[in-house]
Amino acid sequence: MNESGLRNATLVFLVRRSETRIADICLAMKKRGFGANRWNGVGGKVKCGEETIEEAAKREAREEIGVSINDLRKIAELSFCFPHNPAWDQTVHVYFSESWEGEPQESEEMNPKWFSSDEIPYENMWPADIFWLPEAIKGRALKAMVKFGENDVVEDKEINIVESF
Repeated sequence: MNESGLRNATLVFLVRRSETRIADICLAMKKRGFGANRWNGVGGKVKCGEETIEEAAKREAREEIGVSINDLRKIAELSFCFPHNPAWDQTVHVYFSESWEGEPQESEEMNPKWFSSDEIPYENMWPADIFWLPEAIKGRALKAMVKFGENDVVEDKEINIVESF
């Protein structure tokens, strides 16, 4: 749990740059469980015994797409609230990685694919992603709060650009 009482979770996006801008982003199709049938980054819950959120992020990337992360840059902190199912409430610590070992591979849980940053399939992602991910791709750090209603409809949101993490 964090200071807001929400459980911590992680999300990692592999990114490739072309000069100064992010040109490509690796998304993975979630094959089962929470968020199934949606494109997303890789990640999940921080497990008991993991000393840092970053440690959990690296473990999840290894388990879900078979890459070893060399660097993580925190780009967002997203608080997701589900009043109809509070067990899903979480603060997601979002990272970009530009350095890793191995090629993203399909696992039982995720199927990774590279997308141009200009052709991200927002219509097949979490409905809130279109509000924060474009800002992160532009290099802006942000904190956001999203309240989801039934059927994952975004009922309320607040997105704030921050200096850094």
